[in-house]
This record gives sequence, structure tokens and C-alpha cells, in this order.
Amino acid sequence: MQRALVERLKEPAQSVLPIAVIILLLHFTLAPLPFGTLVLFLPAIILLILGMSAFTLGAEIAVMPMGELVGAKLTESRNLWLMILISFLLGLALTLAEPDLQVLTRQVPAVPDYVLAGTVAFGVGIFLVLAMLRILFQVRISHIFILTYALVFIVAAFTAPEYMGVGFDAGGVTTGPITVPFILALGAGISAVRAGRSTEEDSFGLCALCSIGPILAVLIMGVFYDPASTGYAFETPATADSIGELAALYAGGLVGFFLEVSLILVPIVVFFGAFQIVNLKLPRGQLIRIGVGLVYILLGLTIFLTGVYIGFMPAGIYLGHAIASLQSNWILIPLGLVIGCFIVAAEPAVHILNKQIEDLTNGAISRRVMMLALSIGVGIALVLAMVRILTGIDLWYILLPGYAIALLLTFCVPQIFTAIAFDSGGVAAGTMAAAFLLPFALGATDAVGGPLLLDAFGIIGLVAMMPLITVQVIGLVYRLKLRRAKAAERKQARRETFEKENPEIIDL
Repeated sequence: MQRALVERLKEPAQSVLPIAVIILLLHFTLAPLPFGTLVLFLPAIILLILGMSAFTLGAEIAVMPMGELVGAKLTESRNLWLMILISFLLGLALTLAEPDLQVLTRQVPAVPDYVLAGTVAFGVGIFLVLAMLRILFQVRISHIFILTYALVFIVAAFTAPEYMGVGFDAGGVTTGPITVPFILALGAGISAVRAGRSTEEDSFGLCALCSIGPILAVLIMGVFYDPASTGYAFETPATADSIGELAALYAGGLVGFFLEVSLILVPIVVFFGAFQIVNLKLPRGQLIRIGVGLVYILLGLTIFLTGVYIGFMPAGIYLGHAIASLQSNWILIPLGLVIGCFIVAAEPAVHILNKQIEDLTNGAISRRVMMLALSIGVGIALVLAMVRILTGIDLWYILLPGYAIALLLTFCVPQIFTAIAFDSGGVAAGTMAAAFLLPFALGATDAVGGPLLLDAFGIIGLVAMMPLITVQVIGLVYRLKLRRAKAAERKQARRETFEKENPEIIDL
């Protein structure tokens, strides 16, 4: 197990170091970080690498097998009402356990944390049920996307404008390091038992549908909830001016997040334990392996979130504010492109999704191609977000045509690319988006004097939207190349047949 963990250090290091280098380059050029912020950021680089390594290993040996086993047993039971109940409870528990959501709720000043978290969790529970039913009844996923996103924009027309960005951001962060591996594995388990012709397509799309639930739930909440009704304020990021303060902050963060992640994992462990006693009856060896994986997840997420919240978030707020305060603050636009292209690689859930895509498609869609599509998409998303901050363009003018293009592409690409694209959008908008990009946007918006809820929030929603387009464009290219290859094969076959039937002409 230790050897596997060491082997996994390489990929997280390759993911985290580029964005760390960008932050340090900004520190030495455009926006020097205060000493207290810099000394908090440097240890966070190591913590992110260690935490991501431990988490991904734990997810592979514990969470994914748990999801596949539960999904398979639920399908074998043939009890529709049991599937609906378990799916809803799973969606509720997984979302409340999602660390990305906890990071987001702390940054939304208009709504108490428990209200926003409960609303998002309810939306995920409902849409996880919808996702399960789609697989069972074989409804085309593009049709569900069109109907549900049409409903989202209809509701958005009646909600308070401040909640539009928060709603789409909530949809993006919901599919994070806890929910992605479990939900993907759950879908794979159900699809495997069905063993239908569309098993690969059925394995994807669950995360995408679960991302729509929070958007709709928060927008509905915004119809009745006055954004100015509370006195909640943003937390001031901490700094450290001495070794003692540095140690105290990180020690406090490790203890706090250890307790938080432990409570987060309790509902999942209790649920799986009850399922094991009543239905699964797994052998002792397999249970021990899953238990060890959960310990890796606990330690990995604790370390990862400590580094993100204590080290990366203060750096993000300061850099955004400092660069937007420059006379030539237009540099935010090309900077957003560079940061977006690299930061998506630091998302733990992205690597899990890319690996599953490569495995389930037998290498037809490689991890390298997926990462390229996601990097381009997130880079463009950050360009649009920075333009919004500098100009105050309404989020409607970007999200509506963006989703229209994404939904139109669903008619032109293979269904598996549609499902993968919509899953990729939610996965790309994960922990780093909530803990670095959103603080960066908040700092920049504050510097230019824009309204925070209107101009800063929505950046995660844009990150979640652009991969829907870029991944489907890859699907469109894939379909065109496949058609050309088949046409060339048919042409070659006709030529060979002609040569066999007319040898005398060939001889001439």
C-alpha cells in the first residue's frame, strides 16, 4: 500500500506544481504577497500533493468499490421504491459530506451555511433519483438535459439576480472528491448488472444530472429568500507573522478538518455498514481493504483541505485584489487563461473521472485528450469570468448562449461524449475552483468596486459550463474522423473486390 501511495505522488506533483509556480511568479512580478500570506502558501503546496495522493488511493480501493457494490445490489433487488429511497438518501448524505460545498458556503454572505447546504443536498438527492431512473428506463440523456436546463433558465428569470451565480456555482462544487467516485461507481454498478448495449453511456451522466439539482434548488430558494435579509459577512483570511503562528494555524486546521471530515464520512460508513449487514455480506478481507481505503480518504482530505483553506485561499484573495488594483488590470484576462489551463489539473476528481473514461472506453478516449479538452475549456471560462469582473456583464449573456451551444451539440455527437462532457463540467469545477478561483474573483471584484454576489459568483458555474462545449467538440471531431475512416475502408474494400473480379484489367 505504501508503494502505491509513493507511486501516486508523481501525478499530484505534476498537477499542483504548475499552478504553484504561476502564483510564485505573480508574487515576484505583478503582486508580491505579504510575508504572512506567503509563509502560509508555501507549506500548502506540499500538503496538497500529499493529500491528493492519499485521497485518490483511498477512493480507488474504498469508495469506488462501495459504489459499484451498492449499485449492483440495488439493481438486482428489482425493488423500484427501495432504489428511489436509497438513491435519495445517498444523494443527501454524499452532498452534506462534500468538502467543496463546505468551502463554498463559507464564502456566500447572503445565506446561512446550513440553509444553503441543506438546499443543495435536497436538490442532489432528487436528481440522483432521476439519474438512476434514467438508466433503468433507458431515457436518452440529451433529452433530460434539454428539459431540465430549460426549466433552470425559466426559474432563473423569476429569482433574485444575486442567486444566479450562487446557484450555478453550487451546481459546480457539488460534484467533488467525495461524490464523484461514489456516483460514478454507482452508475457503473447499475449499468453492469443491466448489461445492455449502452453500458458505457449509462456509466456517465450521473454527476451531470446531480449538478443540475443544486442549481434548480438554489434558484427556487432565491425566489423566496431575500439576499439582503442577513448580516452574514465574508471571513477575513488569516496570516502568519511568525513560526509559532504558522504552526498554530496549520495545527488548528488539521484538527478542525480531521473532525469535519470524520463527521462527513460517518453517514457514508453507517449506510454502507447497514447495507453490508442486510444485503452485501462481503468477506472480511474485502471489508478490511475498504476500511483501509476510508482511512486514506480521511487523512488525504484532511491534509488537502487544510492546505487549500489555510494556504491557497488567502493567496487567491490577495492576488485577485492586487492585480485588479493595477492601472493595467486588463492583464487579468490573459492571466485567467493561463491559470485556467493549469488549475483544472489540480482537481483530484478530474483524475478519477479521466481514468474511468479511459478504462470504460478501452482507451478510445485517453486521459491526455480529456485533460487537453478540460484545460482549454476552463481557460476560456476564466477569460469570460475576468471580462465579467472588469465590465460588469450580466451572467445571463454568457450562460444562456453557452448552454444553448452545449445542448445543440448533443444532437451532433455520440451519446457517450454528451454524458462525459456534462460529467466533466461538474468535475472540473471542484475544490480548487471553490478554494482558489472564487477567492481570486472575490478579491478582484472588491478591487474594482463591483457587487460581489453579482460579479464574483458565477465563476465556478462558467468553469462547469465550458467543458460541455470543448469535450463535445472533441466528440464531433471523433465522429467525423470515424466516418472518414469507414468511408476509406469501404472504398478500399470496393477496390479489392474489383481487382479480384477483374484481374485482366489489372494486368493491363
